[in-house]
Amino acid sequence: MVSANDLEINTEEIELKITEFIAENVEKAGLKGAVVAVSGGIDSAVALALTVKALGREKVTAITLPDCDATPECDIMDVMQHCVSLGVTCNTLDITPILHVMRGTLPHYNATDRVPSGNVKSRVRMIVAYHYANRLNRMVMGTSNKTELLTGFFTKHGDGGVDIMPLADLYKTQIRQLARHLNVPENIVTKPPSPGFFPGQTDEGELGIDYATLDLVLYSLDKGVDARKISEDLKITLRQVEAIQTRIKANEHKRRPPLILRLT
Repeated sequence: MVSANDLEINTEEIELKITEFIAENVEKAGLKGAVVAVSGGIDSAVALALTVKALGREKVTAITLPDCDATPECDIMDVMQHCVSLGVTCNTLDITPILHVMRGTLPHYNATDRVPSGNVKSRVRMIVAYHYANRLNRMVMGTSNKTELLTGFFTKHGDGGVDIMPLADLYKTQIRQLARHLNVPENIVTKPPSPGFFPGQTDEGELGIDYATLDLVLYSLDKGVDARKISEDLKITLRQVEAIQTRIKANEHKRRPPLILRLT
């Protein structure tokens, strides 16, 4: 039977591997540093802390891109305080005017249709991150974790549009372990994760399951455990396990490069 102990990690070892990965890839690309889009959530806070450790604060550009129609003021304050603690200057760009132009320009745009409008927001943030990266000759750092990638809980060519993903082999609960090891502020560690598409939105509310349980389901599936056995072990319904399996399969296209038709 799986338990939370199965997802315990050696945080010092993981920190070293990630910082080496970041430093090696930035150097290999011949770039001057990295850009990290910081939201006030745990994943971007961990990514920023590790990037600073890997490259030094002078080579890290932190940006935060609030949407005043949806971003809580506390998220902006959390970003600023975390950046101050790391000695990094944070560049703030309010993307609300850009979103309003998109809303008035795009055919069939409907702000109440939360998935398409949220994806537009995420892709605007990607554009801004790459603007900074191109101007400063830096790499865009990904902040997605393994749980998000497996379930497709990210925007293709949005927060999924990055150069490298140093956290992508860590489940969400493992990110929390790493965050505490890195002394990320506790209010960020315990804050309900959210994509920030609309006020009050949370990851777990959208997914319909808490991250602690979801990670154990994903871990069990990866180990080849039968869905019915997972249901019994974790005391959740078989339908919940099968729904997660369906999400993984349906979102495979998000995790792979575009298919190429080979003609020769």
